[in-house]
Amino acid sequence: MTRRTLHRLLATAAAACILPPWAAASDAAQIAHIHPELRPFAEQLRTMFESMPPLSAATLVATRQAMQAWVRPPLSAPAWRQLDIPGPAGAPQVTVYVINSVAGASRPAILHMHGGGFVGGQAKEGLAELQELAAILDCTIMTVDYRLAPETSWSGSLADNYAALEWLHGHAPALGIDPARIAVMGESAGGGHAALLALKAGDIDKIPLVAQILIYPMLDDRTGVTVTPPHPIGSLVWTAANNRFGWASLLGQAPGTDAVPHQAVPARRTDMKGLPPTFIGVGAVDLFVDEDIAYARALIDAGVQTELLVVPGAFHGFDRVAAQTKVAGDFTAAKVNALRRAFAIV
Repeated sequence: MTRRTLHRLLATAAAACILPPWAAASDAAQIAHIHPELRPFAEQLRTMFESMPPLSAATLVATRQAMQAWVRPPLSAPAWRQLDIPGPAGAPQVTVYVINSVAGASRPAILHMHGGGFVGGQAKEGLAELQELAAILDCTIMTVDYRLAPETSWSGSLADNYAALEWLHGHAPALGIDPARIAVMGESAGGGHAALLALKAGDIDKIPLVAQILIYPMLDDRTGVTVTPPHPIGSLVWTAANNRFGWASLLGQAPGTDAVPHQAVPARRTDMKGLPPTFIGVGAVDLFVDEDIAYARALIDAGVQTELLVVPGAFHGFDRVAAQTKVAGDFTAAKVNALRRAFAIV
């Protein structure tokens, strides 16, 4: 692999997940804890990004602009289109991108929420990866440009995502979608949004979901505040400091306190019964590993069919940064297989 190719792959991952360039730890000893296939990428992240400033209100605008410069362009197929659909009552329209939609078909569908620490990212930045997934599964995918924090708090972004789910379900015939085979999915903060959306859909009990696919999801505002995993967990890519900023921005208040509303944080919810079958995948040195394991345990205790995959030595976003490695390929295959089962694809 050439250095130029590696830089492009890292930049693509940054655009998709908002890999914070400032998050790479300066401690080279942490590399020993990284999966052997992933060590070259971890070294490159550390070398490239260690001098960048931390994520904060002062750097947020520049960070968002920088991420847009590294977007992987959409593929020529499957086809996609941008739509503006009705938003929540009293709120702006919601922009969505619909991939692989053919009227008259009866395909399964994924409603997707992008990552970005709750404070960044755009739905269009992940189109190429979602096109690839849509082609593999022969499904339709709709990804949502929900409003970002801190300009909009958790209730606004959740309302955007639920409006998109209602629209997708209500327009199923025109989109060529089987309304009985809709899953929600997201990575990182998008995984947190997907989990919140599944909880809200269950509370309302109006739109059935066949699965929630949570990829290294951001689920607990207490991580990095009242609980910090031991080193080297969370020392590469997404750190406790970044996590505190992301959650404070989403909540509009300090994270980790008793004052945080439980309906805003998936890990604080206690009513897990009735949630759809769940896939959770995370790396063993990802900051979110402990909270993701705990969430899987809570789902299992509530009787929810749950698959948990913890990848040894994998850091946050590894499947994007090192997509061509076997460890990333196996991780992606597990995600695809979970969707196949949910969609009853043989």
